[in-house]
Amino acid sequence: MTDSFDVAVIGGGPGGSTLACLLKKHNPALRVLVLEKEKFPRDHIGESQLPPIGKVLIEMGCWDKVEAAGFPIKVGVTFTWGKTTDPWDFHLFPLSEMDTTKPRPHRFENWRQRSSFQVDRAIYDKILLDHARELGCDVREETRVASIERDGDRVVGLTLGSGETVTARHYVDASGNVGILRRAMGVKVDAPTALQNIAFWDYWENPRWLEVEPVGRTRVHIRSLPYGWMWFIPVSATRASVGLVTPASYYKESGKRPAEIFAQALEDEKWVKNALEGGSPRGKVESTTDWSYVVERCYGENWFLVGEVAGFADPILSAGMTLTQTGALELAYTILELDRAEHDREWLLARYDDLQRRRVLQHMRFAEYWYSANGVFDNIRENCVKIAEEAGLKLNPAEAFKWLAQGGFGDDIPGQVGLGGLDIAGVKQVMMRITGDQATWKINGKNVFKLNLQGAKKVWIGRPNGMGRIERAEAYLRGHSRLELIGVQKTLFEILQRHSDIDKILESLRNHFAISVPAEHIGAAVQQAIQVLEVMATDYWVHASVRKGRPALQLATPEEGQLIHTHDESGLLGRVPVKA
Repeated sequence: MTDSFDVAVIGGGPGGSTLACLLKKHNPALRVLVLEKEKFPRDHIGESQLPPIGKVLIEMGCWDKVEAAGFPIKVGVTFTWGKTTDPWDFHLFPLSEMDTTKPRPHRFENWRQRSSFQVDRAIYDKILLDHARELGCDVREETRVASIERDGDRVVGLTLGSGETVTARHYVDASGNVGILRRAMGVKVDAPTALQNIAFWDYWENPRWLEVEPVGRTRVHIRSLPYGWMWFIPVSATRASVGLVTPASYYKESGKRPAEIFAQALEDEKWVKNALEGGSPRGKVESTTDWSYVVERCYGENWFLVGEVAGFADPILSAGMTLTQTGALELAYTILELDRAEHDREWLLARYDDLQRRRVLQHMRFAEYWYSANGVFDNIRENCVKIAEEAGLKLNPAEAFKWLAQGGFGDDIPGQVGLGGLDIAGVKQVMMRITGDQATWKINGKNVFKLNLQGAKKVWIGRPNGMGRIERAEAYLRGHSRLELIGVQKTLFEILQRHSDIDKILESLRNHFAISVPAEHIGAAVQQAIQVLEVMATDYWVHASVRKGRPALQLATPEEGQLIHTHDESGLLGRVPVKA
């Protein structure tokens, strides 16, 4: 038997279900097949999300369903990381803005647009897959893809475990690190990183901490150990995910079995041990390699890779599911535009490939920097030199390390600056927190800013418009650095074409934002634009200098702020004292 579809997706996790939902939403006539080998619900690791997930869920049409499930609202992370063992908090937004008087479910507005979820994947993944089914996708659970039928670089069919063959115009591998189609098509995987870790985890029911930290405002808790770090993630009002990440080399040299090394970590990390008091473990310690990697290509003649099958970055930044679902959105738009044939095919394919692999690499690099700043993996600091070289810069380890802290890791979304929920000011404050070094701004004390397009060439980029179309925009490319004329970057580019004096630049920014931003938010918008100017100067798109006798920018990074500050266990979320 043979059945034919427009798009056949292997894997019904968040990547596959997000892709399927968005394809059907923007083109209901498409025949979309989702093949999932397991029966949902089922447990899965990777429970902590970042704020960009919210807009994806809104566009899919299932925000209300996810919010109604009552998952803990993630407001930030508490770390012990860096030069001190004292815990410190990184919040996604000022907690003073929270309105806790209104019962859930909440609408996607105000502070909820900057918060996120911590989800029980058994429930979350089923919500998404069922939503794809409700939109009209052909969803087949407990259906195994036995083999990929191919002709050169073209897939000609999928043979299922039942013996049935399905064909499609487009095939997508969303099978995670299993990589069913990726392996069949011989796609090579590169691991350009010194991070080769392994993770062990289990789940606890009714641990002590969940009586203290309400699901309406919860954090990820990350605690450092001499041989790695532990996570504690509330995934419901009664359940927590607890895990250990450690170098694979340490695990091998220890001679311990997974359950033994996990038990040792629980004994060594007093805060986690104390938070788990009164709880009951599931009693099944699972493990997986956390080796960061990226594929050599994300597409072929009529097939694509999306999500973890295309690349994985260390979980320290909690970016896995965000990268998967935002990547699935980008692929949905790519397939929709390929079918319309209004954009150049090669441009669409190259755009998708570059965006997916670049995002993984950027998170991978930032994770390396994060680890090196903790002093756990000293050899990674040398790798900062390689990262800078890829951007066309020749720096020694200390200079490269500083360059990354200034924002040299790049952007996460076209037209914006920042990574993993952090803007540049946040990055600087975090790096100051974990290194103990005072943060610096390249543009501090400067008052003349001139565009520098020397050696750059003009290219086309694109971004999804929220309605199923990719809108093209101009950008400049120089080496591995891009100046994208979208959003605030475009606004600054146009202002810098007219003015170089900082007073005129600031005046123009205020006038620009006065048209589109509420009066009370104009100051914040200008501050964000100044952060974009910092990155443009860091990557040498702008030359910053001083003209004597004129006002200059005065920028500083406080050690304690609304978003990043020393943890106070007697504060909003209560106290769980650590026992000796």
